[in-house]
Amino acid sequence: MASKLNPYLSFNGDARQALEFYKEVFGGTLAMNTYGEFGQGDTPDADKIMHGMLETPSGFTLMGADGAPGQEAQPGGNFSVALTGDDDAELRGYWEKLSADGSVSVPLEKQMWGDVFGMCTDRFGVPWMVNISEKQG
Repeated sequence: MASKLNPYLSFNGDARQALEFYKEVFGGTLAMNTYGEFGQGDTPDADKIMHGMLETPSGFTLMGADGAPGQEAQPGGNFSVALTGDDDAELRGYWEKLSADGSVSVPLEKQMWGDVFGMCTDRFGVPWMVNISEKQG
């Protein structure tokens, strides 16, 4: 899979409604996972969206999620730029350059869903997410 760069939007509990709206606008395939599906079934956030992804017929990819407790989205600051793919060396190279002289909020390491993931803010204040999945086949 080729690496992708796309926006990642953060919401305060209405990610499902927002992503369904964007699907109505752009068409395509929408996949969503809740916090409950990833071990938080007994919490008030169980039905909130941990990760959603819309892929459109025009080739657009839009991702989004409800913020975890304590990570409420602020208008104008409710986005990140996401880099995703399965080319470990390429994506780690981007991570190293983006996080240099910036700040790391989530170290680039294996996560509960099986991918390697990290979050950083570059030296210009732009938030980034890097997700490295295992190569298929």
